[in-house]
Amino acid sequence: MVATRYRTAFQLYPYSKVAAQDQAPVRHPVVIVGGGPIGLALALDLGQKGTPALVLDDHDGAGLGSKAICFAKRTLDIASRLGAGQQMVDKGVVWNVGKVFHDDHKIFDFNLQPEAGHRNPAFINLQQPYFEKYLVDAINSAKADGAPIEIRGRNCVTALENHGRYSTLTVETPDGPYQIEADYLIACDGARSPLRDMMGLSFDGRVFEDNFLIADVHMKADFPTERWFWFEPPFKDSGQSALLHKQPDDIWRIDFQLGWDIDREKELDPARIRARVDAMLSSQAGHVPEYELEWTSIYTFQCRRMEKFRHGNVIFAGDSAHQVSPFGARGANSGVQDADNLAWKLDLVLKGLADDSLLDTYAHEREHGADENILNSSRATDFMTPKSEVSKTFRNAVLDLANKHAFARPLVNSGRLSVPCNYAGFPLFAQDMLEGPDEARPGMTCPDAPHGDGFLLDHLGGGFTLLAIGCSAKAVQAHGLTAQVVEITKPSDALKARYLGTKACAVYLIRPDQHVVARWPEFDPQAVSAALNIAIGKV
Repeated sequence: MVATRYRTAFQLYPYSKVAAQDQAPVRHPVVIVGGGPIGLALALDLGQKGTPALVLDDHDGAGLGSKAICFAKRTLDIASRLGAGQQMVDKGVVWNVGKVFHDDHKIFDFNLQPEAGHRNPAFINLQQPYFEKYLVDAINSAKADGAPIEIRGRNCVTALENHGRYSTLTVETPDGPYQIEADYLIACDGARSPLRDMMGLSFDGRVFEDNFLIADVHMKADFPTERWFWFEPPFKDSGQSALLHKQPDDIWRIDFQLGWDIDREKELDPARIRARVDAMLSSQAGHVPEYELEWTSIYTFQCRRMEKFRHGNVIFAGDSAHQVSPFGARGANSGVQDADNLAWKLDLVLKGLADDSLLDTYAHEREHGADENILNSSRATDFMTPKSEVSKTFRNAVLDLANKHAFARPLVNSGRLSVPCNYAGFPLFAQDMLEGPDEARPGMTCPDAPHGDGFLLDHLGGGFTLLAIGCSAKAVQAHGLTAQVVEITKPSDALKARYLGTKACAVYLIRPDQHVVARWPEFDPQAVSAALNIAIGKV
């Protein structure tokens, strides 16, 4: 039966019976199961490119609870391209600075974006329901302009039959079941993915023997909008580590590391949670301000991933494909990069502009991204929770050194924060012919920079782009694709530094997800055409 309704923060797509429920199964090019950040971002990207996307969600909007709250610059750059980024930044709590403490003293602080000249900050804190709401707002705006996107709320997939070239789904609704068919089925249905279970696929990895208490607290407080992390915090009953940072609407996220052998029911007693929160607030503010507990939960770290993200016409993205610990903000941010990577490839395949094998590169690139995130997440967890006295002695020695010496600070790991994935060396990228700035080499995401009255990324769009800086270029076509030209004759100083370095001019080929495919010291149409072929797997 359809999943039990739950309390929603926003009822974004209320249930409504559709004609297809009384018809023979209707075939759709793309069916996305799951209306979270990844499913919505993918549907919006596809729809804006003109490719029909149907989203099935077992609820009717974003659920209560903060869930993901830290959204990185890369995610915000993607959301800006999709038309939802500015609303997120306007609502979110912007932060670039973090501080790391050991016991009652600060070890060091860090700035994730010390240089100016970017549209988006290093991070915002924004409750996941808002993130989803702004994506749905952008979907509704795109639909008004003709984008072929549909979201069906309270449509729960209960059975899957895969036929190789297409899939048949059984969907339960308040008006009973019906069936639909999908050329491509995209599973964005979370870490407990029912679709993954229906296909009998494994989800392997490591479960860390530790528990963390989340408390979202509503209060007025004068703490700065920074990420504060404590190793062995000084406040009573706070566990091995603690974390504090601010969200919109005067909500503060507090995490306490409780250890492995705990009584969950006892630890979720509001009185016990309040005792921990009171101790933290009293230690930091000198008193306990009035507050309310908005949402609490206990979670266990898990780092897992599927062996393969693609299984024929069924493709997995986000938490259904991979899962990491929340320290480092790598979960939702990595999932949005999944959607960003998949959308343009799926669009080209469905339009007949690229072979189906292009979708294999989604799996290869994003499996690499998952491995990178799992490695960082595992290392952070091992540093935060030493498994032996020797490990703890080493960890504390690193913390002591970091308090006095800058060279030791990169060794401190309270969660390496999410950064864009680098695909250098993967098959869809050409040899670097410029030898320019390292941050803009093939495989990297395009760094932003001021340009005109705005920013460079605003001009790159959602297709292949030929960026000519300090020189001229012409549009290049290959296999029905056109690389449109953006010429910049008077680059800003920041743009020069990030794209030219010591060169007088440069030409960049940039793919739709704003990763650099190739670059040259001058425009060469034959070289660009060859690189465009490489970018879509036609070598």
